[in-house]
Amino acid sequence: MKTLKETKPGETVTIAKLTGEGATKRRIMDMGLTKGTAVTVRKVAPLGDPVEITVRGYELSIRKSDGEKILVT
Repeated sequence: MKTLKETKPGETVTIAKLTGEGATKRRIMDMGLTKGTAVTVRKVAPLGDPVEITVRGYELSIRKSDGEKILVT
């Protein structure tokens, strides 16, 4: 498995597992990033942070550190 951070722009992946704990995991889930959800990586900033994704019909920017906690298939 790879992380959302390692996903290339244009790829569509499915969330397999959320790592992390406490408030960080809760915040990720509150953004709609839950197990089984399809995510498309739209673009990555020139320095790699943040990553712009499309999830559940809306665009979202997340930090690389949060992307490392999301395992995808």
